[in-house]
Amino acid sequence: MPEVLRAEIGKGLRVQLAHPVGHVITLLISTMMYLGLQFVLGQGELRQDLLPRTLVAIGGYWFLQYAGLVMVADLIEEKRTGTYAQSQMSTAPPWLPMLGRLITASMFGLAVAAVAALVPVLAAGIVIPLRWAALLPAALLGINALAFTFLLAALALVSPMIGALQSLFTSLVLLLNGSFLPLALYPDWLAAAARVLPTTLGIEALADTLFEGRTLTQLWTGGTLPWLLAHTLALTAVAGLLFARNHRRALESS
Repeated sequence: MPEVLRAEIGKGLRVQLAHPVGHVITLLISTMMYLGLQFVLGQGELRQDLLPRTLVAIGGYWFLQYAGLVMVADLIEEKRTGTYAQSQMSTAPPWLPMLGRLITASMFGLAVAAVAALVPVLAAGIVIPLRWAALLPAALLGINALAFTFLLAALALVSPMIGALQSLFTSLVLLLNGSFLPLALYPDWLAAAARVLPTTLGIEALADTLFEGRTLTQLWTGGTLPWLLAHTLALTAVAGLLFARNHRRALESS
């Protein structure tokens, strides 16, 4: 592993682990919010027919939200203190430190999503079957969410409104990616709009393998897997191009 990448990951882990109270509060709020919403939507009960699919969906949202918070907050702090340009003074390509930040963000996002999901599993007795076919959709879901996180980071380099934009985008994901109700219960037009957002296609593919027992071949012929691949590649390309442009602008203004 390159020294710059190792140093960036180490710095990110030290910064995040220095404030454990914030992580505990995030976990408590996340789990209580999910269980409370499901209790309301179930009209006073936790419906076992809805909980497994919605838990998978909100797990994707938790990963996206927390990875974005960790990465964007770090960049905002460096921009505010004027140290972003200093952090780019090594001979390493500019995307390498950003990759280190992204790895740190993904580690904490995954940790929060896993622990937050474990609480409803134990409290409500939610059963989620494990299937080998789910590994590829799960990996693509993670990459899709991280590509969007990288896009938010690229915007954070130049936009003073990144906090509001991040809140708006992640709120839309929470509302539409299946965290409240499975996508199959949406009107067709709303389901189509939801699939444009990050995580939705990945959650749909993952849920189909876990709960419907669909194979990767069936996901491919059904169109979900090709659309997920295309969405992830497009999001990654847009995030990379935007970062290259905004990185230059951020250095020029420093």
